[in-house]
Amino acid sequence: MAAKLGGMQIYRSSLLRFADDGRALYDEDGLLAVAPDDKGQQRVVAAGSWQALQARFADLPGVQVTHLPERILAPGFIDMHIHYPQTDVIGAPAAGLLPWLENYTFPHESAFADRSHADAVAGFFLDELLRNGVTTALTFATSHPASVDALMQASQARGMRMITGKVLQDRHSPDGVRDDTEQSLIDTEALIRRWHGVDRLGYAITPRFAPTSTHAQLRGAGELAARYTDVWIQSHVAENLDEVRWVAELFPEARSYLSVYDDFGLMRERAVYAHCIHLDGEDRALLRERRTAAAVSPTSNLFLGSGFFDFAQADAAQFLYGLASDVGGGMSFSPFKTMQAAYVAGREGQTKQGLSLSPASLWWQHTAGAARALGLAGQVGNLQPGCEADFVVLNPACTPLLARKTRQASSLDELLFAMIILGDDRLIERTLVSQAK
Repeated sequence: MAAKLGGMQIYRSSLLRFADDGRALYDEDGLLAVAPDDKGQQRVVAAGSWQALQARFADLPGVQVTHLPERILAPGFIDMHIHYPQTDVIGAPAAGLLPWLENYTFPHESAFADRSHADAVAGFFLDELLRNGVTTALTFATSHPASVDALMQASQARGMRMITGKVLQDRHSPDGVRDDTEQSLIDTEALIRRWHGVDRLGYAITPRFAPTSTHAQLRGAGELAARYTDVWIQSHVAENLDEVRWVAELFPEARSYLSVYDDFGLMRERAVYAHCIHLDGEDRALLRERRTAAAVSPTSNLFLGSGFFDFAQADAAQFLYGLASDVGGGMSFSPFKTMQAAYVAGREGQTKQGLSLSPASLWWQHTAGAARALGLAGQVGNLQPGCEADFVVLNPACTPLLARKTRQASSLDELLFAMIILGDDRLIERTLVSQAK
């Protein structure tokens, strides 16, 4: 959809974006041109060096230039897996995944039957995402339809690209969050029709994880996924060894935990499974064949002692993946904390020599790479022409130590790595979303 030149906004600053092959592109003196398309949606018109683009865009009559010296414009971050109802669960102590769910998560989620409670948490959650530079997220709601309505309405008001879904869990769940098989599927279809494709909103069919859904519920979810082919699917898989053993007991006919979802028609493009730690070669090949993505959640995996995602094996198998906070199991909303933890996971969880994930690769996994994994390449997660104009203004001198370190950077890798390792929410000076005017 072409952008109009009327209403164009020009930004002059350092500029970070990504090529189609994942290479980081950086202009120390850059130009970003943004204009509304024919539906009023703000889109990138041009991005590159100031010297190359100034005459064509900045010198147009009536165009005003916002100059942001010593700042960096970068794509808004994408969080591929997060639980908005667990905003108040973050930082809760637990011995492991299953007791953490029982003692903290389920009691907190039961409160989302109250729409006023859901509204209050949704507003805080979205503001916290924006404060941390996250402009797109794939997030769980709860088993209550009102929890989806609350988040969708709040996202719509902020102009954010948000994907969420009502959790499906009709067994092995306590009163207050357990749903009814037939009604859960009726509610899911009604929510798809109400919200999917409205403004920047998308719906995700959301079984909590295989152990908390009956065969009938998973079968119904797969039927909905076949009927509504452009909605997303999200769940968890192979996060914890106790969980893997439990799934083997509940689904003895399945080859593996991951194949449970495939058996019910829940693996395809736009399907995203969080964690994907305890997989084998056949599982990884299945992810590639189905073009199903993994949401890598390193702070959550460290916090719960679940294990390490194998980046080297994922790249060898060539399946899609991107980074995610997994709040409330995750320890921070900040993409910088997630990238820090991913680097540690790469060093600790791979071969004996460890794997040093490059700074550009880490950043790409939380922006353009995550967009590709979600089936949104060319729409979000980048600042190339045609992309929705979601971006952040970074201040690489936001703390004395970071200022000292970034001044000494002699390459883009050194600059990005300094921000990843030393950064947090203070790096985000401003977050802008491509809200239609």
